[in-house]
Amino acid sequence: MKIHHLNCGSMRPPATPGPLVCHVLLIETTDGLVLVDSGFGLHDIADPARRIGSARHLIRPVLDREETAIRQVRQLGYDAADVRDIVLTHFDPDHAGGLADFPGARVHLTAAEGAAAANPLTRNERRRYQPAQRDHGPDLVEHDPSRGDGWRGFAAAIEIRPGVVLVGLDGHTRGHAAVAVDAGERWILHAGDAFFHRGQVDGTGRVPFSLAMVERSLAYDRSRIRANHERLAELWAAGAPDLTLVNAHDPELLRRARAGAL
Repeated sequence: MKIHHLNCGSMRPPATPGPLVCHVLLIETTDGLVLVDSGFGLHDIADPARRIGSARHLIRPVLDREETAIRQVRQLGYDAADVRDIVLTHFDPDHAGGLADFPGARVHLTAAEGAAAANPLTRNERRRYQPAQRDHGPDLVEHDPSRGDGWRGFAAAIEIRPGVVLVGLDGHTRGHAAVAVDAGERWILHAGDAFFHRGQVDGTGRVPFSLAMVERSLAYDRSRIRANHERLAELWAAGAPDLTLVNAHDPELLRRARAGAL
């Protein structure tokens, strides 16, 4: 499978050194295209207040049409209908905003995340999940990673289509997941928002204070986030040559992935 590393939404939160990205994977398969997350979409740009909500004042998205997944898919010579599946790490607008640009795609997510988005229980959930993101009636396909066979030491992991594994990593949200993709000679593990900055897992501990505070303020379960950092740090330290670890918002990890330096 050929994999493209896209930035589908630059963001400039206050006091953050340089813009953040929305790192999206575009996977070319023999059975159409697959996206891992979708970044911001054209509908978000048209109506950010309704579709992103108050979070837009914190993350300060640039909202550039040329960064949307649909525009980048078309630049590669494909059409929206060629995107058959979208796998979400979670339902925050900066990950799910582009769904409406691919109305025919199946949208895969954990059952816990689907329940959280449909029936938010806490103030944080009511603030983060925007009903407008589901106005187009997406075809949601819910999975329970705990029923799978596991993946590289993660007990809650389930293969949802050949070479694509949904790995339960709740903490940032109630049903947050990572997505592992078999790229042939190596696997790519897209950890979503399980960590915000490479310094949380690469052993340096060098993390911008502003990002640590954003992560803390958005957390559904801070203890689970700490556990995820520890597990992902173990993977990073192991340095397996057949594994690339990326996340959703670190621009340096996106740059390295594009350069093949991870």
